[in-house]
Amino acid sequence: MHLGVGKQHETRRKGGHKGRMRTYTSPEEIDAQMKAEKERKKEEEEGAALNDSQVEEKIEEAKSDSEDSDEDSSQKRKGVEGLIDIENPNRVVQKTKKVTELELEGPQPLSRREREEIEKQKAKERYMKMHLAGKTDQAKADLARLAIIKKQREDAARKKEEERKAKEAAAAAAKGLHTLSLK
Repeated sequence: MHLGVGKQHETRRKGGHKGRMRTYTSPEEIDAQMKAEKERKKEEEEGAALNDSQVEEKIEEAKSDSEDSDEDSSQKRKGVEGLIDIENPNRVVQKTKKVTELELEGPQPLSRREREEIEKQKAKERYMKMHLAGKTDQAKADLARLAIIKKQREDAARKKEEERKAKEAAAAAAKGLHTLSLK
């Protein structure tokens, strides 16, 4: 490090924040944490290895405690809570349904996207029927264009036929002159 830019250079260094000391965990603290974790795991294993009778006893105790607490909570209401039962009419209560109660066969309402898709298909079918019947503006324009093209093709075919007949007549006339000149 250069002498003139020492402080400025240190602020640009990647890593820790300015002015803070780095703290390191000592090996003793790590050992203490490891021992505490091992003890906790042993306690969990012992709790899992309880006999069935002990588990049943604990369940029965919990039930009797909950019954006592239910009675106490219903008797010990603060203020006017015990006098008036108030229900919020705006609160929507979620009702859980069983799988057997669900109605799968009944008609289910379509989503907005499904309705729009069906409407699009119906509109397209209606348009195609009208188009084939020649009732839409586009169909009328197409038919008019087809009529013009038919007329142009008929005129071109008639002109070709006239030109062919004219060539045949000219060829026949040339042949007739040619035979006359030979005689």
